[in-house]
Amino acid sequence: MRRLTLEGVAPVDAARAAVEAGDAELEVATRSAPALPTVRVEGEPDSETEPDFAEKFLGTVEAPTEARKGAGGAAPASGSEQADEPRGRARLRALPGGATGGGASAPAGGGPRSAASPAPTSGRVSALVDAALAYSRTACDNLLLLGPDGDPATWWTELVEPAWLRLSERTVLAGPGEMPEVVLATSALRALRNYTEEFERVMVEAGGPPANHPSRMRKIVLVFAAPDEVVPLSAHALAAALAAQGSMARIVTGPASTHRSVELVTMVRPTAVVLATTQNKPDLDVVHAVNESYPELPIFVGLRADAAATDLPFGPTVQRVRSFTGLLHEVLAVIKAR
Repeated sequence: MRRLTLEGVAPVDAARAAVEAGDAELEVATRSAPALPTVRVEGEPDSETEPDFAEKFLGTVEAPTEARKGAGGAAPASGSEQADEPRGRARLRALPGGATGGGASAPAGGGPRSAASPAPTSGRVSALVDAALAYSRTACDNLLLLGPDGDPATWWTELVEPAWLRLSERTVLAGPGEMPEVVLATSALRALRNYTEEFERVMVEAGGPPANHPSRMRKIVLVFAAPDEVVPLSAHALAAALAAQGSMARIVTGPASTHRSVELVTMVRPTAVVLATTQNKPDLDVVHAVNESYPELPIFVGLRADAAATDLPFGPTVQRVRSFTGLLHEVLAVIKAR
């Protein structure tokens, strides 16, 4: 709990995480519990007397050595691939642990893990938050790597979503062009796109129909993001999780008024409509409009907060789901029944 609160997690959430932590995670936390550092706020650290100050306390995150090696097995020169990655960036958050604190987040072999590989969840989440705060695209890419045997649903619920929510609680003094959320979102979307492309390639090579084949388009799921959600990561993660189960999904991006949303449903004729969001109280006008025009169409809305559920339209085909995993299972059940 102490480590989580030092990382910026709300005390009530840190207490809940500590109570629910498994024995292995508690053992790792006990071994790696850091002492409070002495935070320097004036001037630059003396590189001679404190050579590793920046690495320990300023949250600098680098890709593992194996991940940075080129095709010939040699690590790139310091002025090449790492030139765009800021190092030793001074920031207000100056706590040890996380991505460079060792132990909890480092893969056993030093290289990147896929989402299918077991790892202490909170350690990887902390490493990902640190990487985004350090604006390290390379580190985020390595931490978010979704291998061909990975599970997008587990990848989202145990790694990306916790990091995304934790990052949204941070107040950061960023420079021009710097936005930790964009670094994380860009790497997450890239990982999902690479995973989906590889999945489709394997499916076609095995003799399956391509993505645009009518046999697959007949049971398409239309996934809407909540209005005003800048980056609808949960919608993309849900679409990838459905693809991993052999189902087709498309995400509605860009402006989508209630009229435009109904037009899209009319053109696509989906098997189900989903509103996926990380917002606590999203705008539900799209849900009302689609339900009024197509009262028999199954509509699933991901809502954690009970208060927001009172704004849902009342009807047998509109279902509120509290969790991402539940949302995925409910949609798959409807697809298989049709």
